[in-house]
Amino acid sequence: MKWNLRLVAAQRGIWKATDLQRRFAEHGLVISAGKMSGLWSKTPASLKLDDLDIICRVLGCEVGDLLEPEAPVVPAPRQPDVVRETTARIAE
Repeated sequence: MKWNLRLVAAQRGIWKATDLQRRFAEHGLVISAGKMSGLWSKTPASLKLDDLDIICRVLGCEVGDLLEPEAPVVPAPRQPDVVRETTARIAE
């Protein structure tokens, strides 16, 4: 999932994490500076649904505005050594 908190905040004229942190506190969501920094700069590993509800309320957005699905990165399948050796011989 892609976390779009900064983008959604910027679309609403909020450019600093501390400003958003203050607005959260006004709605009952008190977040430490460290946790706020994490929410602002990277995708959180976990988030309480109640907190997500307040975040959406403060920003006037939907959950889908904050969380955007991303296609998973799937590594290319490795060819067995036998296939690579055969392919190399054919190319010679």
